[in-house]
Amino acid sequence: MKNDLPELAPQALPSVDALTALLRDQRAAYLRAPYPAWETRVQHLRALRTMLIDHADALAEAISADFGHRAKQEVLLSEIWMAKEEIDDALKHGKRWMKPMRKPMNKWLRPARAKVIPQPLGVVGIVVPWNYPVLLAAGPLICALAAGNRAIIKMSELTPRTSALFEQLIAKTFTRDHVAVVNGDAEVGAAFSGLPFDHLLFTGSTHVGRHVMRAAADNLTPVTLELGGKSPAIVGPNARFDAAVDAIVAGKTLNAGQTCIAPDYVLLPRGMEAAFIERARARFAKMYPDLSANGDYTTIVSPRHYARLQQLASDAQAAGAQLHPLSDAQSDPTSRRFVPCAVTHVPAASQLMQEEIFGPLLPLVPYERLDEAIAYVNARPRPLALYLFDEDGGTIDRVMRETISGGVSINETLMHIACGSLPFGGVGASGMGAYHGYDGFVTFSKMKPVLTQARLNARNLLAPPYGKRFAALIKLMLKF
Repeated sequence: MKNDLPELAPQALPSVDALTALLRDQRAAYLRAPYPAWETRVQHLRALRTMLIDHADALAEAISADFGHRAKQEVLLSEIWMAKEEIDDALKHGKRWMKPMRKPMNKWLRPARAKVIPQPLGVVGIVVPWNYPVLLAAGPLICALAAGNRAIIKMSELTPRTSALFEQLIAKTFTRDHVAVVNGDAEVGAAFSGLPFDHLLFTGSTHVGRHVMRAAADNLTPVTLELGGKSPAIVGPNARFDAAVDAIVAGKTLNAGQTCIAPDYVLLPRGMEAAFIERARARFAKMYPDLSANGDYTTIVSPRHYARLQQLASDAQAAGAQLHPLSDAQSDPTSRRFVPCAVTHVPAASQLMQEEIFGPLLPLVPYERLDEAIAYVNARPRPLALYLFDEDGGTIDRVMRETISGGVSINETLMHIACGSLPFGGVGASGMGAYHGYDGFVTFSKMKPVLTQARLNARNLLAPPYGKRFAALIKLMLKF
């Protein structure tokens, strides 16, 4: 099954001068209206919501064509619905987010008053990856609009149809000096990252994220980096085993594992590997029967990415690993349909265990005691997500205390990203900063501290010349 929309005609790439001019125009527009009223922001958010809902089918078709095949239902659930929910959350709570927040006042500064005023930063840049192109463009944009900003979005060159359609839809929905989309190759992306934005949010690989951060540093542009890494799933000693396997299989096979928070490998009690594989095969067969003709399973995005996954599997096998396909169907390089495989006896030094897999290969790593599983996670770069399956509160508390990750789902996979009230972001090698909901509003705002002095105050009592009165007062201040 393959989606065969016609190829796109080559488009002229934007020059550095054109990008700079666009940024200049947006910044000038921001200065003309630096603090949009909540009613204005509501109009912008509703316009984006209408755009996404009205063109959901067209966006799903474009994404499917870019991937080779991706189920419309999966796109509607994991991209359109999630973006719609984020918009609804901002519409419900954004007016409250905008309000100045009173802050406690130091007793020696009273009766002065303190507050924090959220202020739009100006023009933000958003760099979008290929794996969830609509969600990961719309999500940051929602936060930026709720905070009152303008935005320029760089879409991925690996999803050209989606990127072109999204550019057209944004152009029909917003003025270009408010929200604009630019498309182009990696060279355009590098130039984009070097623009002096007021904030830059990048979603992509850790490798590219380092280059983005270096480019942004020249302008002292603050960045939010949503990267990746090897997100572990820990099956604890008190887990509901079948439910744990089912959730891991669901998280690993959504979008064929091409998800930044997909479970990358599984830590499970030694001796449970065979039971895991048996249950995983049964669950996969129920989710995706007749895989070779199944319309619900996503193909790998490009021949290069398919070949990379094949190479990871071949290299691991050559080093002594065993592959356990979850289906009797055969992987097909022509359609790029890659059969999911559990992998056992994987050498720790293999590439499969060293780099983010970003596909449907699932190494199983046995442990004797929970201490070993925790130590295994902590010996590696901090992941974007961690999944723990256990029914014991003490075990859950211990793993939460003793591991660090960008986010966690307990007895589930992926779902923490769907909760709009939770911040989404990495830590260490998996990124910095966060967005979604209020945290996204704060990311794209200057939380401006403001002190208002009272007419009657003690400032003159603390000013030179310092004498006996000051000595007595500072002694009192240091004591209390």
